[in-house]
Amino acid sequence: MRISGLASGIDTETMVKELMAAERIPLDKLNQKKTYLEWQRDDYREVNRNLKAFSDKLFDNLILQSTFIQKNVNISQPDAVSIRNVGSTSDFTGSIQVNRLASAATIIGTPTGMTAGELDSSEKLIPAGGTAQTVKIRAIKADGTMQTAEEAYTFTIKPGETTLKSLISDINSKSGVSTFYDSFTGKVSMTAKNSGDVAGGAEILLEGAIFDDLGLTGTAASVTAGVNAEFTYNGLTTERPSNTFQLNGFEVTLKAETTTAVNFSSSPATEKIFEKIKEFVDGYNKLIEDLNGKISERKNRDYPPLTTEQRKELSEEEVKLWDEQAKKGTLHRDPSISSGLNKLRQDLYTPVSGLPTAGDLLAEFGIKTSSSYSDNGKLIIDEAKLKEAISKDPNGLYQLFAADGTTDATKGIARRMRDTIDATIEGIEVRAGKPTSVGNSSYTIGRTMESLDSRIDSFEDRLRQVESRYWRQFTAMEKAIQQANSQSMALMNAFSGGQY
Repeated sequence: MRISGLASGIDTETMVKELMAAERIPLDKLNQKKTYLEWQRDDYREVNRNLKAFSDKLFDNLILQSTFIQKNVNISQPDAVSIRNVGSTSDFTGSIQVNRLASAATIIGTPTGMTAGELDSSEKLIPAGGTAQTVKIRAIKADGTMQTAEEAYTFTIKPGETTLKSLISDINSKSGVSTFYDSFTGKVSMTAKNSGDVAGGAEILLEGAIFDDLGLTGTAASVTAGVNAEFTYNGLTTERPSNTFQLNGFEVTLKAETTTAVNFSSSPATEKIFEKIKEFVDGYNKLIEDLNGKISERKNRDYPPLTTEQRKELSEEEVKLWDEQAKKGTLHRDPSISSGLNKLRQDLYTPVSGLPTAGDLLAEFGIKTSSSYSDNGKLIIDEAKLKEAISKDPNGLYQLFAADGTTDATKGIARRMRDTIDATIEGIEVRAGKPTSVGNSSYTIGRTMESLDSRIDSFEDRLRQVESRYWRQFTAMEKAIQQANSQSMALMNAFSGGQY
């Protein structure tokens, strides 16, 4: 039982609270240290997120060859032919005359004994109790050859279940043909999904009595054979099963027949390639600016993390401003980040050995380092020089960035940088873990926080004991004062009684 100042008149609650506040100072320091470690862990993980994002951009912008093979294609008749580069590192020049467009085979049939509008597409094809029927469809493939028996579409018409509607739906989603029933004309059409002519054979082969019933087989069926596209390329007349095909790494699409040759020529898409490289330079400059800012920022020791009690006493805006100062310096002079930055600079300026074309340094392509010491190695682009280099030899620039060597010296700049970033991320993860880390024991900061948690728990247990001791002492004091007061009152009464 706690007796609070009944006899002494002392505000025991306040005294105990103030005494415990003094006792809690070491505990507050432990909690503040843990809070700072949590901030530090989160800042490390933010660095890793930024490094990973930059690494992904390196791959997308500089390692994928598609960045450097972008072409501007000029075509004399763009309504008749379109051309785009899909894999050529060289330019593409010539002429195409479109003699004939490719078309797909089609079969049109009239269901047996049916007139327009009579066929119910939802009616069961085989009544319940009947015999199941298996149908097969083979059709021309994209390369102009016929599907094999193993590649054929197979479907079982189940008695009392399958309707024309469900059969057509399955055919359209799984086979090499598209089928349509027109209730207005009462006809069924079937068209190959791929155009072209199968040499010496039909483009659509059907097996199953249902196709006889639908008028798609036999003499009643109206069959239009598939046709290959025919064109004359640089004087050579040839064919393709599709109107879209590839020549020398360029994708050509024939749109209309022509009576004259369509002339075309390509050149590097200098502006598009330049923008990708500029995006890399801007991203690199921002990355090293942010990282250098973090490792050079000093801890503000005048602003330790706020305790729970201190946060209650401040406004939301005051807490925000305080935290901004308190969070400074979490990564001051971090060796992993410093080492990573130094290695990235080395990656950029070390020549790439064994390139098939001239130019093994960024500076030769118009990308150099800022001369200002405060820029910490930021890159500067000479736009005219870089664009000229792209126009003359985009593949050479691609090799400089993306050469897939077996040693660091023979690897392209972007590949080296990704290796450095991966190593930096791994080093930081040893200290700060990953967002997906289970528990704290797998990384250094986490283990330190676990140790702090144990010390905090022990200290809180000791504080509870100290608080209980204070209350026992004050309670004992109150009881002693109350007993002394009682004895004094008794004596006064005794002496007072003796006077009368």
